[in-house]
Amino acid sequence: MSNGDIIVSLDIGTSKVRAIIGEINDGAINIIGVGTADSEGIRKGAIVDIDQTVQSIKNAVEHAERMVDIDISEVYVGIQGSHIGVQTNHGVVAVSNGDREIGEEDIERVLQAAKVVTLPPDREIINLVPKQYIVDGLEGISDPRGMIGVRLEVEATVITGAKSAVHNLVRCVDKAGLKINGVILLTLASGVMTLSKDEKANGTALVDIGGGSTTIAVYENGGISAISTLPIGGQFVTNDIAYGLRSQSDHAEKIKLKFGCANVADAAEEVKFKVTRMGSNVEKEFSQKDLASIIEPRMQEIFQLIKAEVAALGYADTVESYVLTGGSVSLPGTLTLAQEELQASVRIALPDYIGVKDPSYSSGVGMIQYVSKYMGVRGASTTTKKPVSRKGNTPASSKPRMLERIKNMFQEFI
Repeated sequence: MSNGDIIVSLDIGTSKVRAIIGEINDGAINIIGVGTADSEGIRKGAIVDIDQTVQSIKNAVEHAERMVDIDISEVYVGIQGSHIGVQTNHGVVAVSNGDREIGEEDIERVLQAAKVVTLPPDREIINLVPKQYIVDGLEGISDPRGMIGVRLEVEATVITGAKSAVHNLVRCVDKAGLKINGVILLTLASGVMTLSKDEKANGTALVDIGGGSTTIAVYENGGISAISTLPIGGQFVTNDIAYGLRSQSDHAEKIKLKFGCANVADAAEEVKFKVTRMGSNVEKEFSQKDLASIIEPRMQEIFQLIKAEVAALGYADTVESYVLTGGSVSLPGTLTLAQEELQASVRIALPDYIGVKDPSYSSGVGMIQYVSKYMGVRGASTTTKKPVSRKGNTPASSKPRMLERIKNMFQEFI
């Protein structure tokens, strides 16, 4: 552990809270620990009970700690939801060095200039993503460091969120005894891991189908152009199964994961299972095809809503492909059904790391890659090499006040 930097990501979802520990060695990422806990206190991606959410966070982190025998004290936290907004902005500065060589200070100043946007009082900036730099009118520059110029400009995507949602998220993690090193848009993190350079440039919809919501991000010209969240996800499929089979919700979830199939044509009639009917001790036998006949209509609806939302965002003609991720796309037959409903090129993306080869881990692993790629060594020290126990944290009286911590966190993010 002492040879590499450690990054810990925290993905707080509607159905699960996941803590993932990544170790960076010579630029390569190794996933060395994963902790998962049932998510309580989250509804459709929004925090509705702080105490329950705090306990879920603690359970996931403790699970990850036991896996690798270290104590986690600092994390990067993912955020998403219907409150997220995207807009573009332009920043311009004069190069400050006497020899006109562009340095880190110039880049920092132009990024700060791009953050000057008019926002309603209930919103704040979460992430700022440079799309391109312009040096003395020359466009398409990805990294202007070391170039000679007089005028430096940046075109950036400004990602904003509701203050209440951000502050509630920060408060939950803080009450769990963890320090937040940064808040990262989950869709942005997933895009780093799942999308190729060509997919980001040519028009691709990255679709994260979670338990309680579905997030759609349209990538175009190398960055996010639009983002939207639909209040529907895998829990709706579970509810349909519970109603159709007259079983309890927790039992319906287990049946879905073990026998579920999103496409009736791919389901097997000979695969049978028994369900204890709610309100009685009588068991009734069903086939996988019976179960698929319940799942398929809801999954069809989800994909139809996704296609309609992309059209509503104004990208019906420009989106050439869809990349699916999230826990709810793991069901067999999902890819076939998605191709039929979306009438486009579709693939399912998942992390290529041992222990997390599942679409549900895309966001958490993506956060680790995002920090490693864009935030450098400064962001790669989310836990000490000699672990510091959360149980022995600095007393609350010596911590910065909550609002100061949030303010500093966003100022230091880029």
